[in-house]
Amino acid sequence: MSATQKVDYTVCEPKLYLALELGSSNWKCAFSPGLGRKPRLRNVAAGAIWGLMEEIKTAKKRFGLATDTPIVSCFEIGRDGFWIDRALRSGGIHNVVVESASIEINRRRRRRKTDRLDATKLWNMQMRFDLGEDHVWQVVNVPTVQEEDARQLHRELMTIRRDRTRLVNQIKGLLAAQGVQLKLDKRFLQSLEGARLFDGQPLPEGLNRRLQRAFQRLVFIDSQAREMEKERIDQLRQSSDHSAEIARSLLMLQGIGINSAWLYSKEIFAWRRIRNRRELASLVGLTPTPYDSGESQRDQGISKAGSRWVRAMAIEIAWSWLRNQPQSKLSLWYQKRFGGGGSRQRKIGIVALARRLLVALWKYVETGEIPEGARLTNWESKLVCKSTLAAAQGTVGFFKG
Repeated sequence: MSATQKVDYTVCEPKLYLALELGSSNWKCAFSPGLGRKPRLRNVAAGAIWGLMEEIKTAKKRFGLATDTPIVSCFEIGRDGFWIDRALRSGGIHNVVVESASIEINRRRRRRKTDRLDATKLWNMQMRFDLGEDHVWQVVNVPTVQEEDARQLHRELMTIRRDRTRLVNQIKGLLAAQGVQLKLDKRFLQSLEGARLFDGQPLPEGLNRRLQRAFQRLVFIDSQAREMEKERIDQLRQSSDHSAEIARSLLMLQGIGINSAWLYSKEIFAWRRIRNRRELASLVGLTPTPYDSGESQRDQGISKAGSRWVRAMAIEIAWSWLRNQPQSKLSLWYQKRFGGGGSRQRKIGIVALARRLLVALWKYVETGEIPEGARLTNWESKLVCKSTLAAAQGTVGFFKG
C-alpha cells in the first residue's frame, strides 16, 4: 500500500507591477501583471501623479485585473527625492525606493542606455525582488517629512562653509596672481585701497571691484553661517526631541564636538533602524572590499558607499579621539597596532579606528555603554565655549576659521 503525500501549493495573488524611470520632463512607466508578460510601456509627464493613476487604471483593464488588485512599484532615488514615494503610498501603492548604484548593469564595453531599457530592467529586477531575491538591489530607507527636514540645517551649514572656503581661496588667488598679500579681516577693504603692484601702481580697477564684491559675498555668507550655528546651539540647549537628546549624550564624550554630535544624531542614530555593526559600517561606507578570485588576492580598500558626510566625519572624529582620549581602549589598540608604522600604515589604521569607534558610539547611544576607558565631560561647557568664540569673532569669523 503506497502512502499518499499531501502537497500544499501556494497560490500567488495577482499583482500589477510598476517600474518608474524618472526624468526631468517625462516618466517612463513599465506595467506588467508578472513574469511571462511583456511590459506595457507608457510616458507620463514628470510630476503628474494624477496622470500616473490614470495609466494604472488603464493598465488594469488592459491586463484584465480587478480594480482592487494590489500594486507594487519601484523607482531609483535621485533628484526627485522621496515625495513620489510618499504620494504613491498615500494612494495605497506598495513602493520601493532603490539605490541607483546597486542596479545591475551589462559589463560589455558599450552598453545601450535608454529610458525604455532602464524601465524594463527595473521591472525585471522588481519581480525578482518581490519573489524573494532579497539581494537583487539595495533598498533605501525612506525618512519621514520631519526626519528629512531635521537634516536641512547642518547640510546647509556644510554647504555654506564650502562656499566660504571657495571665496577665501578665490580672493587669495586673485591677489597672489598680482604678487599682493593682504590680511583677510574686517579691515580688508581699507587695505585693498592702499594695495600696490610690484612697480608701485594701484590694483587695476576691474580687479579691485571684483575683490570688493567677493569680499561682500564672503561677509554675507559668514553672517549666515554664524546665524545657523547659533540656531543649532539653541536647539541643543532647549529642544526635547530624540535627536537633540542623542546629540547631547554624544557631547558628553571628550573628543566629540558639536559638528560631529549633531551630524551623527541627525544622519544616523536618531532615525535609522540599525540591526548590527556590519549594517552600520556598510551604511557609512567603511566596510572592506576584498578581491579574492583564484590565485589573485588583494584588498581594494573600503567600499565608500553611503553617506560621504558621515564617512568624512568618522575619520575626523577618529583623529580627535586619539588626541582627546589617549587612554581609552580604542586609542591604545590603535597605538599598539599602527602607532609604530609609517604614514601610510597610520592612515590605514585610522579608517579601522573610525569603524570601531562608530560601532562603540552606536552602542553608547543605544544602551548607554560608555566606550571602555573613555572620559566624560559636561556637554553644556562645549556650547558655552562655542558661543563665546562666535561672539569674539564678530564679523571676521571667516578669517578665524
